[in-house]
Amino acid sequence: MANGVGPILREARNRRKLEISTVEATIRIRARFLLAIENEEWGVLPGGVYTRGFIRTYANYLGFDGERLAEDFRREVEGGSGERSPAAELAPVAASAASGAPGGRRLPRAGWLAGAAVVLVAVLIVVALPGGGEGGGAESPARRSIQARDRRPGGPEPVQPRREGVSIRLSANAEVWVCVLDAGGARLVDGQILEAGAEEGPFHSGSFTVSFGNGEVSMLIDGREAEIQATSSPVGYSIEPGGQLTELGESERPTCT
Repeated sequence: MANGVGPILREARNRRKLEISTVEATIRIRARFLLAIENEEWGVLPGGVYTRGFIRTYANYLGFDGERLAEDFRREVEGGSGERSPAAELAPVAASAASGAPGGRRLPRAGWLAGAAVVLVAVLIVVALPGGGEGGGAESPARRSIQARDRRPGGPEPVQPRREGVSIRLSANAEVWVCVLDAGGARLVDGQILEAGAEEGPFHSGSFTVSFGNGEVSMLIDGREAEIQATSSPVGYSIEPGGQLTELGESERPTCT
């Protein structure tokens, strides 16, 4: 595309006398991807929202309106067709969660058993008081006895409610782009490029959706290693309680944009 995104960014970088290695270290996008953008070699890049995200980040770094240049690329190179916007992809999930309909992602609820146990103990204490709890404010011997038994050393520990949901932890095996959303759609890893050896988490939520720029990542789900597809192409998964891992289609993957 004449006078397109690539030449504009290359001219701006050269005008500022910036080496491509300096830009790579600053915005954490591989030099080969930056050069591919400058030379408009779109086949080298991951494509879709990933390429637009790289253009947006690079353009913002050089002082341009990254959103506008990314949109120019979408309209002139991609033809404005094919992909739904991230907002359109996430809207059905958000609406379903808000309405409580099946398929909506629900946040963990506090255990009600602990609350019921507290109420039961309070009722028993009242019943044990002389006169059924009526009369002056003096503490009865029966009540003091119950409290003493509750505080005696070696007594049973109170039962804690079981924590619902699922936990994940990520470790990059090589450089990889990562987006992680919790059950409420909050960005836990906001479209970052992790270097080899970098770790994120642990995170805990009712469920997760994740997207990786390639398969160079290890993921622990509730302490057990998940099977991530070994690929150089983008992949995405949903993670449900119990460690259920489901691969997502291209339009279903979170984009963090």
